[in-house]
Amino acid sequence: MIPVTITYLEMSDRSQLCPKTTNDPRFRVLEVTEKNGEFNRSLYVLVGETWAWQDKLVWSPEQWNSYAESKNLKTFVAYMDEAIAGYFELLIQEQNVEIKYFGLAPDFIGKGLGGVLLTKAIEAAWQLNPTRVWVHTCTLDHPAALQNYLSRGMTVYDVCK
Repeated sequence: MIPVTITYLEMSDRSQLCPKTTNDPRFRVLEVTEKNGEFNRSLYVLVGETWAWQDKLVWSPEQWNSYAESKNLKTFVAYMDEAIAGYFELLIQEQNVEIKYFGLAPDFIGKGLGGVLLTKAIEAAWQLNPTRVWVHTCTLDHPAALQNYLSRGMTVYDVCK
């Protein structure tokens, strides 16, 4: 078994955000307004397959629908032209917002969009008026994931090995 380290990060004030932007008009992020479990599943597989995301692969269609339709979950999709470039999910937890899932589609990794998409995720989270935005990443994720979170202004508050 591969040892995995999980790092938990947070941001307690929106002023801590160090944004990364793009001037490419083809890149846009839209909130999913028609909630659909199969669509969330397809995003999870598209982005997570490379990084061995497996925890939800055993879910039934009913479980996916229940998850996607939750009033506490917001899903956002990044597009480059008409192609899905990545996505993120925000889970509202009382006064906190968790960036539950976040990532780029394989074809868009290495094109400078990770920081831009993370900026969009953090901005969308702060629009929900939480007291804290948090996320976790692990050593199975993209090697630049942790640095991306730190570069956007998040700080480590726990590490589990």
